[in-house]
Amino acid sequence: MTSEVIANHISIQSGIAVNLVRNTAKLLEGGATIPFIARYRKEQTGNLDETQIALIHKWIQHLQELEARRQFILQSIGEQGKMTDELQRKIETCMDMTELEDLYLPYKRKKKTRAEAARLAGLEPLAKIIMAQNHRGPEYAARQYLNETIRTVEEALDGAKDIIAEWVSEDIPTRERLRHECRKYGNIWSEVAAKKKDEAMHYKDYFSFSELICRCPSHRYLAIMRGHAEGLLRTGIQVDDQRVLDWIRRKFIKAENPSSGIIAEAIEDSYKRLLFPSVESQILAEFKEKADDEAIKVFTGNLEQLLLAPPLGEKVVLGVDPGYRTGSKVVVLDSTGKLLEYNTIFPLGSFEQNSEAGEVVRAWCYKYNVQAIAIGNGTASRENKDFFEKLSYSTRPEIYVVSESGASIYSASDIAREEFPDLDLTYRGAVSIGRRLMDPLAELVKIDPKSIGVGQYQHDVNQSKLKDALNQTVESCVNRVGVNLNTASKHLLSYVSGFGMGIAEAVVKYRDTHGHFKNRFQLMNVPRLGQKTFEQCAGFLRIRDGENILDNTGVHPESYHIVRRMAADLKIEVEDLIRHPSYRSHIKAQDYVTEDAGLPTVLDIIKELEKPGLDPRGVAKNTEFDKNVQHIQDLKEGMILKGIVTNLTNFGAFVDIGVKQDGLIHISQITDKFIRTPGDILKLGQEVTVKVLHVEPERKRINLSMKSL
Repeated sequence: MTSEVIANHISIQSGIAVNLVRNTAKLLEGGATIPFIARYRKEQTGNLDETQIALIHKWIQHLQELEARRQFILQSIGEQGKMTDELQRKIETCMDMTELEDLYLPYKRKKKTRAEAARLAGLEPLAKIIMAQNHRGPEYAARQYLNETIRTVEEALDGAKDIIAEWVSEDIPTRERLRHECRKYGNIWSEVAAKKKDEAMHYKDYFSFSELICRCPSHRYLAIMRGHAEGLLRTGIQVDDQRVLDWIRRKFIKAENPSSGIIAEAIEDSYKRLLFPSVESQILAEFKEKADDEAIKVFTGNLEQLLLAPPLGEKVVLGVDPGYRTGSKVVVLDSTGKLLEYNTIFPLGSFEQNSEAGEVVRAWCYKYNVQAIAIGNGTASRENKDFFEKLSYSTRPEIYVVSESGASIYSASDIAREEFPDLDLTYRGAVSIGRRLMDPLAELVKIDPKSIGVGQYQHDVNQSKLKDALNQTVESCVNRVGVNLNTASKHLLSYVSGFGMGIAEAVVKYRDTHGHFKNRFQLMNVPRLGQKTFEQCAGFLRIRDGENILDNTGVHPESYHIVRRMAADLKIEVEDLIRHPSYRSHIKAQDYVTEDAGLPTVLDIIKELEKPGLDPRGVAKNTEFDKNVQHIQDLKEGMILKGIVTNLTNFGAFVDIGVKQDGLIHISQITDKFIRTPGDILKLGQEVTVKVLHVEPERKRINLSMKSL
């Protein structure tokens, strides 16, 4: 498959102009990353965004897999001596994996089947005679094929039927017709497995379930598949068998004679034993892949919002992992996230313990000038928040409630042990909570995204595909925000365009040995970091207070000469161009367009000059919950409350309303208008006003509504 064929096919499938596909594919082939291409190669790509570039990359990978499979099939059939010019042409021009497998199916090496046994017994010529349907005496013909293995006419005819059944099941138009029937008219059904009813109550909604598979939403499909995988549900696809069988009979039966009767029996056997089970498995897998893609899309969308949550910034923070019996773990972090002190306090204990806890907190706040307190949103969160709010401070810090999803995973991880080898894991969780407030992105990259707790059925989807999508999302977010080269951890640096953990570790080691980087070009001194890597990474790394003010912007070093020209034309210094907006208003972008830097690049440069070092994520906000609602038992139907969106799925949004259990706003209760998904109007971390519809404390279920509020 030539690069031109690949580019044309991707263009047709994606709707992206073929020249843009061709240019993007060339950049990817040359080792450029998706963030780099989207940000710094807009002229070549026609300003394609990361999603479009990722789609092209995905198609390239798919077509490479298709080509590898094609070559294997050509070799396999060739070795069998069964290749024909027509078959080779079909295989070489095929651009669909399902169609390719259909072409290969008759030649695929199989386990010993009934049809294969019949062939070995010499019955294939008899099957061809019957299929010709012009022989008036199939029984007479069958007698010619009796031997030591086949002793009766009935055995001969049964063997011929087995061969015909396999032919029918391997017929490409027949398979495609049945696939169409399943996709468009098939119902996915499920029922509780025998003797599993008590064990399967979690899947009660699917004990007797049927729905058009094409209309089954991804979350429902994945729930059924999970129940099936656990052995608690039976599932399959139901179609109008009679309609399909009638179509197959019309295709293969061309006469009315004894031969056609034998073919009809073979068709029915083929459908039940071979054709339908094979296609059913294909369609179930096909819709599973679609459900996976939808679930991964939800997950990556949520993860992106979580990673891009506004940071508090470089402030001294008190991190709190709240608890009852074992107390609350508290840590003090300096403005860079360095651990200064830690302790366990008992704010919810006896009067003496409460007083002692207050003294510890006040002393720390005074000693370190604590500017903010970050409290995890788990067990005892509200009670701890009340305790910290009631304390008197010399300078009152802001108090925030922070999601602690995944903090326990971080605490026990190799990363945490490496950072704090001598610190008990219970305090590591408090450190993570505090750092999440300061910079969610920098801290969350240390945690397996699957453990962060956003999305739906993330453990049921294709794990390899999920991992790739999540890594791509993290990489996109990290490079969109930019990374402080002199303070970033190796874990954050590893996601910088062109980097990996090896180069990230080399950068940190160089920084530890030689001190802070003074300019971007010093990166070329880092072992293993060559010119290509520098090209990919430099624009996404920031150096504050360095030798060159442009190193704290998104202007790529390859374009510094353009900025110097702009300043020279205005007879000022580059620093003046950045610090005084009035100078920038005199710049005419068209004057700086060159063969290498088009108008999109020049406009991006001017935009970057307006916001050196600016974090695009905004500023962290605080939300106050109803002080009269601390536990699920405090909730009453009809209450109007403030809440924070903590998770989005295709069936609804989960909202923290200040009790330990999040409430669910079903998609039908979000708005009176039609929406495809909750994400159409809601975002993670968004503050919302909700009404309590129904509460089941014993099942820890809270149903909420936003309609008419």
